[in-house]
Amino acid sequence: MADHTPPSSPRPERRRPTILDVAAAAGVSKGLVSRVLSGAAGPSAATAQRVLAVAERMGYRKDRTATLLAQRRTRLIGVTIIPSNVYHGELAEEIQAMVDAAGYDTVLGAVTATHDEQRSIETLIDFRCEALLLLGPTMPEARLATLIEDIPTVCVGRPLNLPNVDVVRADDKQGITDVVDHLVSLGHRRIAHIDGGTGHIAAVRRRAYRTAMRQHGLEAVVLPGGLTEQQGAAALKHLESGTEVTAIVAFNDRTAVGVLEALEGMGVSVPAGMSVTGFDDSLMARHPRIALTTVSQSPLEQARLAVQAAIDRLSGENQERREIVLPTRLVVRGSTGVSPGTAG
Repeated sequence: MADHTPPSSPRPERRRPTILDVAAAAGVSKGLVSRVLSGAAGPSAATAQRVLAVAERMGYRKDRTATLLAQRRTRLIGVTIIPSNVYHGELAEEIQAMVDAAGYDTVLGAVTATHDEQRSIETLIDFRCEALLLLGPTMPEARLATLIEDIPTVCVGRPLNLPNVDVVRADDKQGITDVVDHLVSLGHRRIAHIDGGTGHIAAVRRRAYRTAMRQHGLEAVVLPGGLTEQQGAAALKHLESGTEVTAIVAFNDRTAVGVLEALEGMGVSVPAGMSVTGFDDSLMARHPRIALTTVSQSPLEQARLAVQAAIDRLSGENQERREIVLPTRLVVRGSTGVSPGTAG
């Protein structure tokens, strides 16, 4: 009797798990899995153990060709920068010198009106930068965390409370306090602050101004401003007539320069008719024609410490989160003087 049992169909070949499968199962990004499997610096010990356990359970085997490619280090450090920000330019110059000395190179990620901070960071990651230096980032912490979770990162200039992200910044609060104290010592009582907009650093300096004014028993006057010369000049339009403001504390040097230009157009003499201060001690503040009283943030030291923190992460010498706060220094120049009507 003939056997009419149909032949059994071949069992489908089991698909080999990929790095994306491991990432999904471990609840982390593909980049983080890649760094764990290649032994790169960055991921915490607990995260690395979890990823390795998931990979072993799934039977994941690394592609040797891909592994060899991944092990070719780029020795690139990405730096976000606002090209129009003179202070960022000075920082970048110092960073480049420090990076060169360490045997690395930099890739600059420009942040502009048409290329926002997120795109800049993503571009640096696409260039396979081994670490990131973020100059005064403005993105919310939660959004930033999703972008840089698997890359050694140093934040320069802004307090940031993210695990495994080092911070190097100046003491903004002390800087603004010293400015207000200086103006009060010159007899000024009506001192206005032109703020820097909605960013985190602007909020820190705005609070410091309010606190310093309150400590002197003076009324705070905050004018909406921004980051640029145009926004500094425009802020003067918010000064109400009769306020008798005699001194202005600008968010940064750029807004202060805008104020100086606007006052000149209004026929107001500086400092006889109005004292003006900035923040950053940038190249423009040091120009003899401007001679701006301002606050130095020690850019050379910030650059040195930021690069060192990144190199330490990459070399595995330090994996503990660090926050370094540098003292500021008041630099008095010709844009501040005694309050009009003050004797002596």
